[in-house]
Amino acid sequence: MTTAERYATFAVREARGVSPAYERLSLAVSCDGELLALIDGLPPARRQPNLLFAVVRLLGGPVEAPTAFHDYTVANWAAIEAEIRIRATQTNEAGRCAVLLPVLASLPQPLALLEVGASAGLCLYPDRYAYRYGDRLLGDGTPVLDCALTGTAPPDRRPEVVWRAGLDLNPLDVTDPADVAWLDALIWPEHVHRRERLRAAVRVAAADPPLLVRGDLVDDLPALAAQAPPGATLVVFHTSVLYQVPAPRRDAFVELVRTLPGHWVANEDPDVLRHAALPAPPGGAFHNVLALDGTPVAWTRGHGEGITWFGFNA
Repeated sequence: MTTAERYATFAVREARGVSPAYERLSLAVSCDGELLALIDGLPPARRQPNLLFAVVRLLGGPVEAPTAFHDYTVANWAAIEAEIRIRATQTNEAGRCAVLLPVLASLPQPLALLEVGASAGLCLYPDRYAYRYGDRLLGDGTPVLDCALTGTAPPDRRPEVVWRAGLDLNPLDVTDPADVAWLDALIWPEHVHRRERLRAAVRVAAADPPLLVRGDLVDDLPALAAQAPPGATLVVFHTSVLYQVPAPRRDAFVELVRTLPGHWVANEDPDVLRHAALPAPPGGAFHNVLALDGTPVAWTRGHGEGITWFGFNA
């Protein structure tokens, strides 16, 4: 896929109906020879729309109007390129806990959670957040994670978590304002509610920071998994992470995680983590697939705003 095709696809598949600003920018970049030439000077893994747009936001650049975005990006390319080369899309969307919850609540309790690609670890607190599935409120406090749930009943409990750890090539620190600023920059422009949710989730995590280990999802996973306490159900999970992992390394991870004790929960793009047979996704919006131990159970929206269940009775 060319860079132009990548940006056009992002506009239609991921941004449409979710972020008008990023849909406009992506379509404009896909037809902008000057910007495409600059982007193509980056390593292939660094050319993704989310990364470019987030870096421009971090630096205070405009992301609403394509012309202003073009002019700013061309004029400030040296600074933008330098940031892109040292950063990764580490969107740490606590809202994804709402689509993980039906699976996590169904497993033998208590749980030892190990997140691969944990970023700042905000998805390691499914027991601390409140949830609203339609008119059903579960838990109290903030943030309250809203999720449209169809195909199964809402969970009637939050999981009991006795150990939580994350693995990431570049873990972020919820107590570091610069790291939190990067997480904010990764949130799409119109998503005020997600910014509010980020701030609330950061407060939860900062009060009891998780164990975050800098490491590789294949080389370092077994040693971290071995630290999980006996008597707890180990759950290795990841959400929207594997698209950043080269295919051979992704295959090695899948082979490895299947050998670990406990359970494996994946929430990934079906073009990245493939399944033999899936029902048609609901509507035309982009959906991930939620899977337990390699078996798909639901379609999920990218930021946790919706789940369409088709698997076992949760």
